[in-house]
Amino acid sequence: MATATAEASAPGITRREFLYYIWGASMALYTAELAGLIVWFALPRFRAGEFGGKFDLAIEDLPPINDPPVDFAAGRFWLVNLDTTVDSPDGNPLEQGQDLMYLAPDEDQPIKGAAAIYKVCTHLGCIYAWNGANKRFECPCHGSKYRLDGRRIESPAPRSLDRFHMEALDADGNVLASSTVGPDGAVTPLEIPAGTVTISVDTGAREQGPTKPLLCDFAGNCP
Repeated sequence: MATATAEASAPGITRREFLYYIWGASMALYTAELAGLIVWFALPRFRAGEFGGKFDLAIEDLPPINDPPVDFAAGRFWLVNLDTTVDSPDGNPLEQGQDLMYLAPDEDQPIKGAAAIYKVCTHLGCIYAWNGANKRFECPCHGSKYRLDGRRIESPAPRSLDRFHMEALDADGNVLASSTVGPDGAVTPLEIPAGTVTISVDTGAREQGPTKPLLCDFAGNCP
């Protein structure tokens, strides 16, 4: 009899408390769904072949060594093929003005390999172009100029052009070589190994160009 009396006197959940619990659970569920949607829309989702994703190019798309760059508008990059070990007809190393690509006085290591160069000027974000007559990239907005590999020739650009990471793939899609970041923080040109069929450019992986002396300083003709 005492047990029945104790159970009868135990307080149960009130209608107001029940509504509070339902309201709290609903708010928690709504918050979780909202957070999930924010994360879903915030995360970038790029498909291959569109800017922000990867561009797979045939090895035949790579320009000949030290030739003018190839423009890939969809990927917003220029593809170049560099080699400063190629000598001039007299057997001496190429110097500034002799070819599209050359070593500057402060460069003691060969520059060799392919590079994908971002098509945006490092000054104020204008779209620059290749000037075949002057053998260099030139920005129409404020006059910044760059060598074939993207190094600054003339200011006001604060640094050399940015580059994207690249991979060399064989016929089965295996990675034969990948670009690396050098001591200056820039993506180094990728030497293309034998057996490469495809060059993959990751436009979602960009590294800033380094700050080095202007090339016009060495020639003594900066404006």
